[in-house]
Amino acid sequence: MKAISYHEHGGPDVLQLVDRELPEPGPGEVRVRITVSGVNPTDWKTRAGANGPTESAVIPHLDGAGVIEAVGEGVERDRVGQRVWLLMVAPGRPGGTAAEFTVVPAEQAVPLPDEAGFDLGASLGVPAHTAHRALTVAEDGPRRLRPGALEGKVVLAAGGAGAVGHAVIQLARWAGATVISTISGPEKARLATAAGAHHVVNYREGDPAAEIRAIAPDGVDIIAEVALGANLDLDLAVLRTRGTIAVYANDGDKPVGLDVRQNMMLNTRFQFLVLYTVGSEVLAAASEDVSAAVGDGALPVGEEHGLPLVRFPLDRTADAHRAVEGGAVGKVLVDVSR
Repeated sequence: MKAISYHEHGGPDVLQLVDRELPEPGPGEVRVRITVSGVNPTDWKTRAGANGPTESAVIPHLDGAGVIEAVGEGVERDRVGQRVWLLMVAPGRPGGTAAEFTVVPAEQAVPLPDEAGFDLGASLGVPAHTAHRALTVAEDGPRRLRPGALEGKVVLAAGGAGAVGHAVIQLARWAGATVISTISGPEKARLATAAGAHHVVNYREGDPAAEIRAIAPDGVDIIAEVALGANLDLDLAVLRTRGTIAVYANDGDKPVGLDVRQNMMLNTRFQFLVLYTVGSEVLAAASEDVSAAVGDGALPVGEEHGLPLVRFPLDRTADAHRAVEGGAVGKVLVDVSR
């Protein structure tokens, strides 16, 4: 099979197109023919060495979508031919989704409805699970999402034009929240609105805190934060008492300094999150809820839905990594087999 691989950390040029043996599924596993592979910031950061040394060749990418073509012992035979989307494929595994085939535990291959395309399937994993986690960690909020679960709540999606911000907007709206998104300009405002945000606020103009407070006089219940260092002052200015700031990134790497008394008085809850260590029960619950949202048509992708798709063929996966690393707007996908 054709695959992208690297055996040392470095820039995108370490990614090489190679031939590999076809992997065989073991007990409880399935082999999936990958149609589309999704690229996330964690993929290039891992390639660059953020998660420590690599002792063997690595096939990158956590997310993807395709069709099950073989199953191991203990897996129902009728899953062969099933369309699926994949999540968290690479950690501790011999290969990710930047390959024609991959083998994963059966529970990590989630059925993809016939009306949902492979592009959507490959866009779900990391962004949708991160968004789900951000929306389910509030002290007085739900642990699961469904229509009505966030009724009466106000959610602020920082950076709503990004893949995670896009998923936050869509899942929060599906669950009944009033959704505000902060953006940096008209084009990103258009994308956040297309994703379903009820309100967009340009954080570079005027008084964004006053604008948000005009929408939510009692404050925001949950903030899904992509750049804590840059946005903390605004977050605290609009957060309600006992509100939650769910932090999944610190874009720009601005240092974070906390006014302890201010946060004590607010009873601020900071929830830092990364999917690698949330645990299997959290991931399984998120997969069920995300699948339900997909079934309801609540998570569409594409330009018209606020998440432009940026495509590359498998042999240009290095360029796909450059695009993500360079801050491409939208979701970067690699076409593996079409």
